[in-house]
Amino acid sequence: LPLKWFSIPQCWRFETVQRGRKREHYQWNMDIVGVPGVTAELELLAAVTTFFKSIGITGKDVGIKINSRKVLGAIVEAAGVPKEMFAPVCVIIDKLDKIGPECVTAELTEKKVPVESSKMILRAMECKSIEELAELCKGKVDMTAVDEMKTLFAYAKDYGFADFLIFDASVVRGLAYYTGIVFECFDRQKKLRAICGGGRYDRLLSLYGSQKEVPCCGFGFGDCVIMELLKELKLMDKVLEECKRKVDFVVAPFNAELFGAACSVAAMLRSGGFTVDMMQKAEKKVRNAFSYADRAGATYIVLVAPSEWEKKAVTVKSLRTGGREDEDRGEEIALADLVAKMQKAFSR
Repeated sequence: LPLKWFSIPQCWRFETVQRGRKREHYQWNMDIVGVPGVTAELELLAAVTTFFKSIGITGKDVGIKINSRKVLGAIVEAAGVPKEMFAPVCVIIDKLDKIGPECVTAELTEKKVPVESSKMILRAMECKSIEELAELCKGKVDMTAVDEMKTLFAYAKDYGFADFLIFDASVVRGLAYYTGIVFECFDRQKKLRAICGGGRYDRLLSLYGSQKEVPCCGFGFGDCVIMELLKELKLMDKVLEECKRKVDFVVAPFNAELFGAACSVAAMLRSGGFTVDMMQKAEKKVRNAFSYADRAGATYIVLVAPSEWEKKAVTVKSLRTGGREDEDRGEEIALADLVAKMQKAFSR
């Protein structure tokens, strides 16, 4: 430990289909196991924000609400609510944004939570800053969890993504297994559902046989809402273009006898740091080789033909100049110069 992993599985759920929520979707999951401090949450948030930046989404477009279930647990306990009631209470107060404080109080009352206790909990949920929450908690709860959040926000400045983060005492995440910092990402226009969410779940592995408590934190990031957000921000076309398969070279042997020679050219280019797609069989028609290279998204095609190979050379043709293959036969380049010459071409 620490152990870091991610997965992008296909997921299903029984759900009413609506915008940003489907019965079938893909979800990016990322978890860090074995790190008890907030540096793990920091790294998860760095991954999320780095992804956003890579597709043109900024802190002006989305925000990530941060809170701590540990702080909330201490406040609920200080309000006189038994520990065994904490999980049901969290499920109720997680609805605050949807149903409002009056309905939350009514549901808490149904769970035998005294009205004064409900008021104290809701007062904490209304805090607009960590400093305000710290003042409310002073002398009532252990301040360690509040300090953890302060540390997280401070490190986020150093990491360069503090503009994405927002303290929000009302974020609790409805799932019962969260034990510490929780977070939820949303679009600032508030047109869509949550984009992703996660937090710390230090006791979860104990439910599945772990003999001791193992610190863990992670997040889930589905594909449905982010696709809707890209459409809203008019970034979809740009992202799809950038996500196209990118290959520097397709190497095409003229015939089966030159397949070995083509393999050596592919290996040479790969050793030079290029991405190479080696055609698995020779095409009788050169046009078919060009078609394959174009579908692969290649920048260049390298033709390994008998006459050039006898001279220890190959023909390199650019596929991104707009010319047809029968109009531009490409450039004959000696094998000894191939890598250096193409590195120079890509550096322009």
